[in-house]
Amino acid sequence: MNTISIVSFITATAAVAVFTYILVGRMKKSKSATEEYFTGGRALTWPIVAGSLLLTNLSTEQLVGLNGDVFGDKALVGVAWEALAAFAMIATALVFLPTYLASGFTTTPAFLEKRFDKTTRSMVSGLFLFGYVTVLLPVVLYTGSLALITMFGLNMPLYLVVAIIGVLGSSYAIFGGLKSVAVSDTLNGIGLLIGGLAIPYLALAALGGGSFFDGMATLGRDNPQYLAVLAQTNLDGKTVTVPWPTLFTGMMFIQVFYWSTNQVIVQRAMAARSLAEGQKGILFASGMKLLGPIMLCLPGIIALHMPDLNIGKQDQVYGAVVRHVLPDWSLGLFAAVLVGSILSSFNSALNSASTLFSLQFYRGYINPSASGEETVKIGKYFCILLAVASILIAPQLAQMESIFQYLQKVNGLYSVPIIGIFLLGITTRHVPALAAKVGMIVGISFYSFFTFVNIKDVIPFFANTDGDLHWLHGYFISFLASICVMLIIGYLAPKTTEEIAVSEEKTPAPVDMTPWPMAKKVSAGIFSATVAIYLLLTWAAS
Repeated sequence: MNTISIVSFITATAAVAVFTYILVGRMKKSKSATEEYFTGGRALTWPIVAGSLLLTNLSTEQLVGLNGDVFGDKALVGVAWEALAAFAMIATALVFLPTYLASGFTTTPAFLEKRFDKTTRSMVSGLFLFGYVTVLLPVVLYTGSLALITMFGLNMPLYLVVAIIGVLGSSYAIFGGLKSVAVSDTLNGIGLLIGGLAIPYLALAALGGGSFFDGMATLGRDNPQYLAVLAQTNLDGKTVTVPWPTLFTGMMFIQVFYWSTNQVIVQRAMAARSLAEGQKGILFASGMKLLGPIMLCLPGIIALHMPDLNIGKQDQVYGAVVRHVLPDWSLGLFAAVLVGSILSSFNSALNSASTLFSLQFYRGYINPSASGEETVKIGKYFCILLAVASILIAPQLAQMESIFQYLQKVNGLYSVPIIGIFLLGITTRHVPALAAKVGMIVGISFYSFFTFVNIKDVIPFFANTDGDLHWLHGYFISFLASICVMLIIGYLAPKTTEEIAVSEEKTPAPVDMTPWPMAKKVSAGIFSATVAIYLLLTWAAS
């Protein structure tokens, strides 16, 4: 990077920090230290909720990982990760968020304590923390560092870049709490949206010899099969990462887990100043997810038409495209945008992990009489511990062939039982706490068996061409096994009438619970647009 790039990078990064400080200072503050730090004082408006949701999700593990998978698949099947996310976000806005806000929960597992018992809540909180420490936080640091080194030719060792990003990201979560995390997310999100859309535009122009429209024509003319969104194998006979049958099995449920129960995501919506603001924020973000494939998948398809990029490993695809098309003067600004997206995902996960540990384990078991200020202090110390652990783990991920597949597969280990417990917790009343605990063990056991044992010829329809059971089908089977066990226990030993009455008790909602009148109509529009995109791309690939 030249001097202009370095100056623009520092200026843009500093500007986000300054504006975040100013905007947070002007927002209403809660009298409760824990509510202020962990839920932003429930003062977030819908643009902040939407921006924070999008940027918490959209980071380099998506830009690098999903574009790499699309390149390796030689097909657009990866669009499903964004399209079905829009469906899951609709479920969050219409079903899950009203349930969480009605009793003023600060964490999603708090709902499980009300519905089942404290032990169930603690077990699920522990699973969330396991996922954040072993998967989410290290993956964000690794992919972010790899992207920066690849795109900008940094002559720095991976571990050093990881450490720098880790220190910067943790500072937002430790010193500012959820408000500063959410506001900085939104500011960085604006830059990422502009920069992220600019890359495929410039890449298409380069592919078309300077003409964007010629580049578009090339995609439709040369190997249109690359645009296939519903496939099981690609042109080379290789099984794609998202075969179309998985859309009706594990794919939908893994999206519901992520967008409807995952603390790191739902915490942003629970910090909204009203139910209507939360619903507007979630549904706006849901609509924006339909633009996601342009940033997260299209560069990978364009790279397939650019053999001169000389890509050695699929996770290097996005960085290679960026370096090929981005003007030198803009490198610093785009680096700032990428660093902002990395910091967003990292500090969001840190804040959520701190919230779970402080409110569930520290105040719940270690020191029940702790004051709000002391709880926040412990949360900050926990943030530091997690940041250090993530910095140490991240460089080890360089051994993985596909970081995105690693992320999704290990996520399933703890998300299978969690999604089952949440769904039954919301849709039934008689399933007891014992069922939740047993279902958790069954879900983890089944998923481990189907995902990591490499079963051959289990169910012919679900199997890959190589005879292996696709891990998303294994996810679905594990989910069904967990649900069935819980329902059987609920039938044989249901909760008593008194226990049901206790779990149904309502506490005053901390925010206005009036729904957004347009929520259902907007949801229908998003659903229709998603179906239209699939039909259009299927036609283009035929």
